Amino acid sequence: MAHESRLIANNKKAFHDYFIEDKYEAGIVLHGTEVKSLRMGKCSIKEAFVHIDNGEVFVYGMHISPYEKGNIFNKDPMRPKKLLLHRAQIMKLKGQISEQGYTLVPLQVYIKEGLAKMEIGLAKGKKLYDKRQDIAKKDQRREHEREFKIKNL
Repeated sequence: MAHESRLIANNKKAFHDYFIEDKYEAGIVLHGTEVKSLRMGKCSIKEAFVHIDNGEVFVYGMHISPYEKGNIFNKDPMRPKKLLLHRAQIMKLKGQISEQGYTLVPLQVYIKEGLAKMEIGLAKGKKLYDKRQDIAKKDQRREHEREFKIKNL
């Protein structure tokens, strides 16, 4: 039996603004109508961030659109959602975040084997010159691909 995984939301901005040092997979605590809306792909993590409060991990700013047929059962789309990690992982992350310049960012939301999961990354902020170097590398790679395509016509 293959492990099925379906991508719901991706945070491309995180890879532009941060160096991703380490990645963790966490479960998301959701209510019924939120799960239905998530399965329909109505989720955004562009402005979201992850924070550790009292030994528990929460994601703030994650928007899950209200389910159309959910009426009174719909929850607030911007409410903080709890993430499920092992205690040892939480303590390790808390220690690493206490270092200067590290933060937790949500990278992607997906459904794996019927369960809603989020990939979070331990990230260090990029400086402006780092972003310029990445853009220059991307432009150079694109130029090489273009030249290669022209040569092989």
